[in-house]
Amino acid sequence: MSETSTREIELGEIRLFGKWSYIGITVRDPSLKRYISLKPVYLPHTGGRHEHKRFGKAEVPIVERLINKIMRPGQNMGKKHLAYNIVKTAFDIIHLRTNENPLQVLVRAIENAAPREETTRIMYGGIVYHVSVDVSPLRRVDLALRFITEGARMKAFRNPISIEEALAEEIILAASNDPRSYAIQKKDEIERIALSSR
Repeated sequence: MSETSTREIELGEIRLFGKWSYIGITVRDPSLKRYISLKPVYLPHTGGRHEHKRFGKAEVPIVERLINKIMRPGQNMGKKHLAYNIVKTAFDIIHLRTNENPLQVLVRAIENAAPREETTRIMYGGIVYHVSVDVSPLRRVDLALRFITEGARMKAFRNPISIEEALAEEIILAASNDPRSYAIQKKDEIERIALSSR
């Protein structure tokens, strides 16, 4: 048996949440390839090992980064197991609706929701200018994840729809570049403002 086929069998054995395979997941955007970590893990929980290392979060599994973004504000802060269960259920819903690997759908959603250009403030002689700048790949991934989780949170807040369904729907809409997606709306808004301040 060749070395590559042995390696594929080993990778095939490691499945996210015991269900989703990492084989065949592609990142189409060349700039994001290095920053979307698809290293096979059973359990996306690194315990903050990346924390003190520069660009360390680029090595954190992308699903764990989504989980970490879910537990951001107030009430859910620090409840990683709750966030883990939300993402796990959302992935099941994504698979039922799209019949695709949820990992691939998430990668597509991040690629589509990542803004390429934004504005920054520059002080020049006491006057503040807004200048258009390119966004670094790591920040693009950060912003995409933030917009996706923000959209899900807003959709589920004071609504009969559960956070799991809201997250699944947001990821599916962002993956298909649907303008109804909160993440896509935010990306378009940022790029439009950047275009006007070139």
